[in-house]
Amino acid sequence: MDVSNGIFAITLIVEDLARAKAFYASAFGRSVAWEDENSAVFRVGPTMINLLTSDAAIELVDPAPVGTPGGVRAVYTIQVEDVDAAAAELAAAGIDLLNGPMDRPWGPRTLSFRDPFGAVWELAH
Repeated sequence: MDVSNGIFAITLIVEDLARAKAFYASAFGRSVAWEDENSAVFRVGPTMINLLTSDAAIELVDPAPVGTPGGVRAVYTIQVEDVDAAAAELAAAGIDLLNGPMDRPWGPRTLSFRDPFGAVWELAH
């Protein structure tokens, strides 16, 4: 299996599509690239961030159950040029940070924030 083309898409299951779209438009400073009544897609570099309603997600993951909101199970990291500038942009958009900006012992400078449905994002340089 050749996975050298990177991650094509990340699907985030959300309970409120309108709220999720507004959050990601503010967090990433991007417009929706595609949408229908059950999903909205943002492009972040070559990767699609697909926001999918929990009802529509049933078909995607069947026979596994759709998870319920709760604790953090994954962190998605995006590389940025300036973590501190990104922190200021997030603050201006009214998005609270979980942590950072901080220098990690393994090298990068990072910050983390959470969307309204529990997905955690890290910005790193």
